[in-house]
Amino acid sequence: MRHTVALPRLGLATAWRDAARALASNGVRGDDVNWVMADTEAGLFDAPDLPLPPPGMRKVAVPKTFPALAEQVCCSRTPGAHDALYQLLLRLQHTPRLLTNRADPLVRKVEEMAKNIRRDRHKMRAFVRFREVTEPGANRRRFVAWFEPDHRIEELNASFFARRFADMDWAIVTPEVTTTFKDGTLSFNAVASVPPDIRDDTEELWRTYYANIFNPARLKIKAMQAEMPKKYWKNMPEAVLIPDLIAQAEARVRDMRETAPTLAPARARRILDRLPERSLPSGETALQGIEACTRCPLGQMATQAVPGEGPMDARLMIVGEQPGDQEDLHGRPFVGPAGQLFNEIAAQAGLDRSTVYLTNAVKHFKFTPRGKRRIHQRPSASEVHHCRWWLSREVSQVAPQLIMAMGATAALSLTGNGKGLLKRCGKIEETLEGIRVLITLHPSAILRAHDPATAAQYRAVLRRDLALAAAMLRSTDNDSSIH
Repeated sequence: MRHTVALPRLGLATAWRDAARALASNGVRGDDVNWVMADTEAGLFDAPDLPLPPPGMRKVAVPKTFPALAEQVCCSRTPGAHDALYQLLLRLQHTPRLLTNRADPLVRKVEEMAKNIRRDRHKMRAFVRFREVTEPGANRRRFVAWFEPDHRIEELNASFFARRFADMDWAIVTPEVTTTFKDGTLSFNAVASVPPDIRDDTEELWRTYYANIFNPARLKIKAMQAEMPKKYWKNMPEAVLIPDLIAQAEARVRDMRETAPTLAPARARRILDRLPERSLPSGETALQGIEACTRCPLGQMATQAVPGEGPMDARLMIVGEQPGDQEDLHGRPFVGPAGQLFNEIAAQAGLDRSTVYLTNAVKHFKFTPRGKRRIHQRPSASEVHHCRWWLSREVSQVAPQLIMAMGATAALSLTGNGKGLLKRCGKIEETLEGIRVLITLHPSAILRAHDPATAAQYRAVLRRDLALAAAMLRSTDNDSSIH
């Protein structure tokens, strides 16, 4: 005979935990436990079941990550979810590090259930739409929402809504549970419900706003439906507009192209007229067409793109962060104050700039206007990601033996990680393509240092790392491969 555990609709995770602890401490096998929801009717041929035993003498130990995992999986409607979780609990008693083995079929199955729960929680947070309702004599405004989750996530998500909407009373109604937040108190009621009629006057205002911010030029229907599945549309007031907005998108984009300005701003012409004549550096052939780049918005404000320069067969490529004000005006990398400091320290380290291919992770100058000055701004991760397409072309054509990443932006672009730069300086890592990269500071860090001692420290680090790069290249004169 088997132990049948009837789990309640509310307090589900706690009930499963208490029952699983009692069963496991008595050595009850997974095959001898039948997990059901409390409202599940017994089958015609089900055998009589044993009562839940009291806690036994065996110690039940789990890793720190298991309780949170169990809390999520307990909410799953996937058949066999509670049984799989109990089987995992039993195996953890003999293999404490089992959760680190993602190749294990049971671990993979449970992790996939937890992933589905997290996705469902995210969808609920994104697509719940509150409507205001009137209540005579109420001290606070009151709102109601209807949502149909895939899993039993109402209790898991309640604290999020309580924090987010703590200044109002609200109720979220689902087909099985009504979550209420009134006068700062959260409560749950397991009751079957149908969608209430909760339309309000603000919906038309919201639809007007949504229609005006809808950008037809960025329309990707499959991506939109992946993030906002159609099953949620019926409860979203803006969803009734979507079919027409999609149908009109192509015509609106065509109108936008026809009405777009075709002449550059007058200030751009004045700046370009002052630029000195320059010959194309040899490295610029790696980035033909970059002047017309629209992969990110930075090109709209900058004077021009700044490609790399240097020998196309250079063994060392040095990647900085982005062009500065002077680089933006001259169209060449490392010609401003940071570039001049780089030349000075490189010479002290025994590195000849003319033998190096110099470039930046981002090819346009990002700045904030402040009076007549343009103040440098750090590129965002998205901008670094979009510009990496150009940097990859340079790396592919130059094919350096060693790359030096100067600064957090360069480290992010080359390795995918821009954090903890000071601890990584002087260390060899690998680019996303597997090329060796030496991490160091950017010369601008020296210029921005708050005190002379810090500036001297940063200068010593950069000089050391430049000398290390030069030494590594010299050491490969008899062995050309350092990849």
